[in-house]
Amino acid sequence: MVAAVTANLLCGFLATAQKQYKVPMTQQEWSQDCRPFRIAGNLYYVGTDDLACYLIATPQGHILINTGLAASTAMIRRHVETLGFKFKDIKILLTTQVHYDHVGAMAEVKKLTGARMMVNERDAAALADGGSSDYAMGGKGRLFEPVKADRMLHDGDTINIGDMRITALSHPGHTKGSTSFLFDVSDQNKVYRVLIANMPSVIVPKLKDVTRYPEITADYAYTIGAMKKLKFDL
Repeated sequence: MVAAVTANLLCGFLATAQKQYKVPMTQQEWSQDCRPFRIAGNLYYVGTDDLACYLIATPQGHILINTGLAASTAMIRRHVETLGFKFKDIKILLTTQVHYDHVGAMAEVKKLTGARMMVNERDAAALADGGSSDYAMGGKGRLFEPVKADRMLHDGDTINIGDMRITALSHPGHTKGSTSFLFDVSDQNKVYRVLIANMPSVIVPKLKDVTRYPEITADYAYTIGAMKKLKFDL
């Protein structure tokens, strides 16, 4: 069985970005509730209808990947508790990218749980300033509540909790620090290799014109090449 588990089901854009880049908005789907469910093993879906958030549950504490929009906290909490877990047992926060549709509720979730925020070093500045320094969406003030990282991640770093070993893979382009996560889950005596992938969608008209991110073309080329080489089951 092969399926794509992506943490970037739909790229998020502000209204200003929509006007500049002519990208359609689907706000209703971003906020619409979605029944939480188990994907495989200890991996669960706790996001909205169109913005993916994942819970990795362990007896030693849980990992939450992405939070969706700022108003999603209550929904995510309800989803976690519906699945039988305690929201306060979330110990680690991760994100595939620091756009407002992925980290909008991260500050509130961090405050409520006391979880450690871990982010790719190249996205840390934008996370800390609320997205105002983002190369594509920045320059308009804060786009989400700022969050200071507790740990900087780099390509190949491992996030450990309980028996879980999650490898962070740098896949830059969509943001400077876009990250995918690779790990194993056990389900009915079978082990699945899982990839939470940050898809390298392009959000600017012409890469060569992005002066705030001069290495963007090289980064996209690297990411596309690296993702082609990955092997996974889910």
